[in-house]
Amino acid sequence: MQIQTSSNRKENSQPILHQHGREIQQFGTLRNLPLALGSIAREESCEQLNQILADSMILYSLYKKHHWLMRGNTFYQLHLLLDKHAGEQLELIDTIGERVQTLGGVAIADPRHVAEVTIIDRPPNGVEEVPVMLSRLLEAHESILREVREGIIASAANHDEGTSDLLTSDVLRTNETQVWFLAEHLVDTPLVRS
Repeated sequence: MQIQTSSNRKENSQPILHQHGREIQQFGTLRNLPLALGSIAREESCEQLNQILADSMILYSLYKKHHWLMRGNTFYQLHLLLDKHAGEQLELIDTIGERVQTLGGVAIADPRHVAEVTIIDRPPNGVEEVPVMLSRLLEAHESILREVREGIIASAANHDEGTSDLLTSDVLRTNETQVWFLAEHLVDTPLVRS
């Protein structure tokens, strides 16, 4: 068996492994793209979007954790609901990350970096009672919604309609709907008789 070397590389399809190189764009910097949008506006949008992105990644992880650890009489319904919400958050994460890249920035992506940046409180490693898990999710949503509303105002003031539209049409509305669905599970109403 012949091992690929630099002299015979053109003759087969062996992947070139263990490559190393330099960082070609640092986090927090912008590439100059012809977007007809000033660099200050793009920089501010990237900073705001990266914060929302980091917190959305943590919210997604909380949804998956609570989906797996759900207990009690409403296990099945909440297990499915939390997984649905996690999927919707995952779609938002991708959309937000792509918007940062579109603006010429670098989307936050490494979980270790996300953990350093997030404003969402860390839960205990174990299992909490169901109402506590739902309350934790609602608090995370509220933090994100606060950031989103600030981002909508700032991006609109900077004439960054693309970011403003994304935050309003996708991120705000998805998070608001998820809050509604979760909050209804914390209403203390009888199941059979009143």
